[in-house]
Amino acid sequence: MLPYRLSICGIDELPALAADGVSHVVSILDPDYPEPEALQAFPPDGRVLYRFDDVIRIRGDARAPGHDDVERLLDLGTRLRRQPVDHLLVHCHAGVSRSTAAAAILLAHDHPGREREAFAEVERLRPRSWPNSLLVRLADESLGRDGALVAAMQQHHASVARAFPEFAEALRGGGRAHEVPDILSL
Repeated sequence: MLPYRLSICGIDELPALAADGVSHVVSILDPDYPEPEALQAFPPDGRVLYRFDDVIRIRGDARAPGHDDVERLLDLGTRLRRQPVDHLLVHCHAGVSRSTAAAAILLAHDHPGREREAFAEVERLRPRSWPNSLLVRLADESLGRDGALVAAMQQHHASVARAFPEFAEALRGGGRAHEVPDILSL
């Protein structure tokens, strides 16, 4: 779906990808988290940094992803299509939620009607992933997908819950129970 290679990872996996021809990096970090030293191994002019917490509801002092973050990501996707990109790496802390949501958004950006394919690619790249639903919902609104991106994400969540039931149960206990489908009925 993208004209270049895409990888998704967590911070601890950055060193392993440093020699893998990565030309561009999207980093998504908590607001106060220091920039990982491992990022110095990647081209500085190809790095973009986003700072928001991995939350799916706006609460307390957490910095939730907002429409401005989604618009920056969509603008980046447009810019990347106009320049030479060999390999895009999208990472967050664990390579599970924010980075997989951002990757799905970039994959679906110019492909209305192919939202399921975008999430299938995310699942191929990161089988144990759980894209941040707030980020995906905001992108669905910005792209005018009328719920198609959210529906594809929910199908992805169901697939991951079936494949990794212990992971789904951990998410239930971690404040994301409303996102986890009842795997017994799937």
